[in-house]
Amino acid sequence: MSAKSVLFLGGTGVISTAAVALAAERGWNVTVVNRGRSEARPVPEGIETLEADIRDLDALNAAIGDRSFDVVADFLSFTPDQLHLDTFRDRTGQYVYISSASAYQTPPSRLPVTESTPLYNPFWEYSRNKIACEDVLVAEYRATGYPVTIVRPSHTYDRTMLPTLGGWTDIDRMRRGAPVVVHGDGSSLWTLTHTRDFAVGFVGLFGHPAALGDSFHITGDEAPTWDAIYRALGAAAGTEPVLAHVTSDAIAAASPELGSGLLGDKSHSMVFDNSKLKALVPEFGQRTLFTEGAQEIVDWYDADAARRVVDPELDALFDRLTGAL
Repeated sequence: MSAKSVLFLGGTGVISTAAVALAAERGWNVTVVNRGRSEARPVPEGIETLEADIRDLDALNAAIGDRSFDVVADFLSFTPDQLHLDTFRDRTGQYVYISSASAYQTPPSRLPVTESTPLYNPFWEYSRNKIACEDVLVAEYRATGYPVTIVRPSHTYDRTMLPTLGGWTDIDRMRRGAPVVVHGDGSSLWTLTHTRDFAVGFVGLFGHPAALGDSFHITGDEAPTWDAIYRALGAAAGTEPVLAHVTSDAIAAASPELGSGLLGDKSHSMVFDNSKLKALVPEFGQRTLFTEGAQEIVDWYDADAARRVVDPELDALFDRLTGAL
């Protein structure tokens, strides 16, 4: 029996890279299509890579030809017009769409969040666009039986991605003894998921008949407070951070760019019930706690000075926000 095939539309991102590697490890014939190579997250050796802009249908069709795939994993569609339903109609046994847990009701009326929690986010356009994509996919499944599976990651990270407002600028401030801005009072709960853990749940859904026409979030089981997240990073960086609590509204007023994701996502406690996924993929679970993940992140940045870039505008913004306290 020949190995089953999976096509990743995007396979070098924070969320997708570990899934590409795990699928290959488990014997899938993996093909990745994207616009180019990633220095931080290269495609593992031996995996087929096709170079094409998936927004250009002619280029995409030229790259994949008339091939069919058992699974198509779409990481790169953010608005309904970007979905590739027609491209893969009758050419895949499962179209797995990566949505977002930020699509859930914000703030949630009750915790933990389950897959039956309403989808509603009036604060963040990114989330509303993901909801619109889901609406199209659900309607298509109901009308034609199109083999859709919707996956909602929460805050997924790897060694390259700092989860804080300022990224490396925050770590630099910690090491300088400068106050680090934490939104709210730092006590809200936030679920962080290592990409290796996400991959187990994600690949486990490939080809699963009970996953068709359904949706699943794939998140960690650990939900530390934001204060704990910043302190774990400080410990990994060898310092005790000075935390300065600033209201989310004040941060959003000073920086609308930070505010959209903050008010639309991170300022609210988010804790998830993963029992629906675990019923189909019993091997899924959190194997990497954030204390370990934080050390991986800091070690990766410390390994190359070119990665340790301080954003002067963010640094100045944080000085202004903390100077007013």
